[in-house]
Amino acid sequence: MDDWNEPVALVTGGSRGLGRALTIELARRGWSVVVDARDPVALADAVEAAPPRGAVTAVPGDVADPEHRARLAEVAAAAGRLDLLVNNASALGPSPLPGLADYPLDALERVYAVNTIGPLGLLQLLLPPLTRGNGRVVNVSSDAAVEAYQGWGGYGSAKAALDQISAVLAVEHPGLRIYAFDPGDMRTDLARQAFPGEDLTDRPAPETVVPALLRLITGNLPSGRYEAADLVAEPAA
Repeated sequence: MDDWNEPVALVTGGSRGLGRALTIELARRGWSVVVDARDPVALADAVEAAPPRGAVTAVPGDVADPEHRARLAEVAAAAGRLDLLVNNASALGPSPLPGLADYPLDALERVYAVNTIGPLGLLQLLLPPLTRGNGRVVNVSSDAAVEAYQGWGGYGSAKAALDQISAVLAVEHPGLRIYAFDPGDMRTDLARQAFPGEDLTDRPAPETVVPALLRLITGNLPSGRYEAADLVAEPAA
């Protein structure tokens, strides 16, 4: 890794869904990508699917675990640079989704640990290399962060906190570009957990959202909160 000259990204939650699709696309473009996920088997499969043009390094683990975050920071530091951090790993919480009055507080703590505390903790560790490289941070949010949906109080409030963290970090670190990114509805495992037994085939695949996300990664948009539907797709390279 010490010889990496390509742009370097760290993508959490890269074994499935948007994280996997983004990792594969970044590798296709020649990026070196450090990627993590809780499921080591699914993570290994995602790395195997990535094109050989870019180096993809798997670090299995849970972003809620401080020791795992420290390990991710070590691996990223070995590259000598860090251009992009994508906090994509998420936890939905109990399924079916409970109302807040009945929400188990230990489960709520877990949702916040993955969706809010983990991303901030990782950024704190990676701030020096990101600052040196005028890097970018993308915190993957949700429409549940801004809309009051029944049953979505746990996940939505954790993502709302992540949105606010993103906004404040952008003010505190104007040399970085820090984005909250709402990908919209997708056909993912998280959606299947949220809507058990429902037919989700009409929802777009995560790969269709990657062009919008690339606008934040490669474009010149200022820090802020963006929805995929409002970003014009970037022409394929």
